[in-house]
Amino acid sequence: MTRDDVELLPREEPVQLIDAAGAKVTDARYRPPTVDRLREGYRGLVIGRRINDQCNALVRQGRLAVYPSSHGQEACQVAAAMVLGDGDWMFPTYRDSVALITRGVPAADAMVLLKGDWHSGYDPTQYKVAPQATPLATQLLHAVGFAHAAKLRGEDTVVIAMCGDGASSEGDFHEALNFAAVFHLPVVFFVQNNAWAISVPLSRQSAAPSLAHKAIGYGMPGEQVDGNDLAALLAVLGEAVGRARTGGGPSLVEAHTYRMQAHTNADDDTRYRDSAEVTDWLDRDPLLRLRAHLVGRKALTASAEEQFAGEAEVVATALRDALNTEKTPDPEDLFRHVYATRTSQLEEQWQSLSAELAREASE
Repeated sequence: MTRDDVELLPREEPVQLIDAAGAKVTDARYRPPTVDRLREGYRGLVIGRRINDQCNALVRQGRLAVYPSSHGQEACQVAAAMVLGDGDWMFPTYRDSVALITRGVPAADAMVLLKGDWHSGYDPTQYKVAPQATPLATQLLHAVGFAHAAKLRGEDTVVIAMCGDGASSEGDFHEALNFAAVFHLPVVFFVQNNAWAISVPLSRQSAAPSLAHKAIGYGMPGEQVDGNDLAALLAVLGEAVGRARTGGGPSLVEAHTYRMQAHTNADDDTRYRDSAEVTDWLDRDPLLRLRAHLVGRKALTASAEEQFAGEAEVVATALRDALNTEKTPDPEDLFRHVYATRTSQLEEQWQSLSAELAREASE
């Protein structure tokens, strides 16, 4: 089925350009990225994996309040950042910290929200990355609104709206896709289907052949892609971004991946999924797959691997040092950033709190 000569239905099987063993898979439509591009992506995977490991350690040390790990999903994270241009925008979820960092947000700033502070930790306009969204699917509406405004202003901006499979069950998901399709907006909806919405399996969320098949109901093209194959992700997402940039409208891309670790550190995944299921995905590790491919093509030297590992350690060390620094919060921040001009009610509340703090300090 087509609309304006664009195929709307996704393939029956996810697009794959590198198989689980690292071998090249020939595809009639999608061209593989260059070796340099893949090597850049591999560097991102190495850094991303190190970030996940470091953040898990920081949670155990009490330095992070919560961490939704993307271990095993790093290819989705890295690819989402790599396909965007300097003027494009990313609207991430709470699990997309590696995508933020790949986009250029300092690791320490990306973790401020997950540490439990009151703000996102970075200036969204500087990095063109919206604050990470904890509620499911709310960021999709923000992404669509941003894309609509950019189109009205005549700007060359593409927006990638990221979400998980659980978010596809929300009403905001429907509203965002419908609005984007009707107004033909430059948005790529990127669903990282990691098989579980906390403890709810995909089979209890949707009866559709795939989440990518939902695209046809809105009149936009949908595609399935192997979410652990960085090459395929770069090709599929890159085409969707290019289509959006040239006036082709929105797309829905579903990446089939897997959440290798618990939903967050507060979750016990052994209560709802079998360990054998997790083990089955170990052989599909995106980092090991791409490494095997590059080594097989003699495109990854030992010195390059050492360099990437060193760069990853620099990022991890900076993150660890930043979060190990104790900071005294300013109580007035509770009132300072609510309105541009503080209301009389807020001023009264601040004066009351300020007087109470002064009394406590003098005792």
